Amino acid sequence: MKTSDFYYDLPEELIAQTPVEPRDSSRLMVVHRDTNRIEHRIFRDVIEYLNPGDVLVVNETRVIPARLYGVKAETGGAIEFLLLKRLNLTDWEVILKPGKRAKPGTVFVFGEGRLKATVLTVDDDGGRTVRFEWDGVFEEVLDALGQMPLPPYIHERLQDRNRYQTVYAKTDGSAAAPTAGLHFTPELMERVRAKGIDIVPVLLHVGLGTFRPVKAENVDDHHMHSEYYEVTEEQAARINAAREHGGRVVCVGTTSVRTLETVADENGRVHAGSGYTQIFIKPGTRIRAVDALITNFHLPESTLLMLISAFMGREQALSAYALAVQERYRFFSFGDAMLIE
Repeated sequence: MKTSDFYYDLPEELIAQTPVEPRDSSRLMVVHRDTNRIEHRIFRDVIEYLNPGDVLVVNETRVIPARLYGVKAETGGAIEFLLLKRLNLTDWEVILKPGKRAKPGTVFVFGEGRLKATVLTVDDDGGRTVRFEWDGVFEEVLDALGQMPLPPYIHERLQDRNRYQTVYAKTDGSAAAPTAGLHFTPELMERVRAKGIDIVPVLLHVGLGTFRPVKAENVDDHHMHSEYYEVTEEQAARINAAREHGGRVVCVGTTSVRTLETVADENGRVHAGSGYTQIFIKPGTRIRAVDALITNFHLPESTLLMLISAFMGREQALSAYALAVQERYRFFSFGDAMLIE
C-alpha cells in the first residue's frame, strides 16, 4: 500500500482560511457506509443521526499558544519555535524554523529575555529537545508571548484565540486543535444531552504526528510519533455501558478514535489507561471500539485520511472526497464536516 494511493486533487481555494459563524452552521456530509448513500446537511443537523442511548466521545484537550517567535542569542537571527510535547518542568520537544544550525548548546531568546531556551538534543527527524528558563509561572509567560499554532495552510490571522478551541476544551497540552469538535456549540451539546445521549470526554494531546507529512513511499514504513492520552475508569465504564445497552459509540474526531482504539481489547471493550500512543490506524486495521465518526476533511496522503479509509474503505473515502470537491465543501481545520455511520 503506497502513500500515493491516498492522494486526491484539491483546489487551493477550497482550503478554509477562517471559521464560519456560528460554529454549527458549517456543512455536513453524511456517509452511510452500508448503502454508500450520501446526504448534504448543515452541521447542527447531526443531532438527527444520534440516537438515545448512544455515547458521544469527545477529546477535551486544550490547545496551548505553542508558537513562539524569538532570536538566536549569539547572532540575533530570527527563529520560530513550535512546542509539541512537554517532557518535564523545563524541557520540551519542539520544531524549529529555520533549525538546521540549531546545535546542542545554542541559546534562543523570546520576549526580550523573558523566556530563554537552550537546545539539548537533536533527533533523527530534525526536531529538538530544549530547556526553557523563565521567571514566574511558565503558563503565564507562554500565554503572553505565544501565538496559537495554526497549520501552515491557514494564512489568515485568527482574531479570536477561542475559535481554535473546542467549547469543551479543558486540559492544556495540544499543539493543534481536535478540529472536528470545533463545530459544536454549547447549545448543540445541550440538545445532544437532552436527547438522551451521554457525552464522554477522553484526552489525547495532539502533537508531532499532526505536523509531519508521510514521507515514506510505502505506508507501512511510516513512523508515528507518540501522543499522550488518558481514559479514566469512569469514562471507560460509561462508554462500555452504552454499547452493552445497544447504543453506538460515536467519536468526535480522529483523535478520539485513536484514543479508544489504543485502550480497547479485541472485543471492543474500552479499558482505563494513560500514557503515550503511537497507534497507526490504516486500511487493514480492525476498528474495534467505534461505530460512527464525526470528522473534518483531511489533507491528501495524510495519516488522518488513512484512518478514515480504515473506517470506511479507501475507495469509498476517496469517492466521498471527490464529491466534496465537486460540491465545493470547505476543507481542513476550519472547514466542513463529515459524519460516517
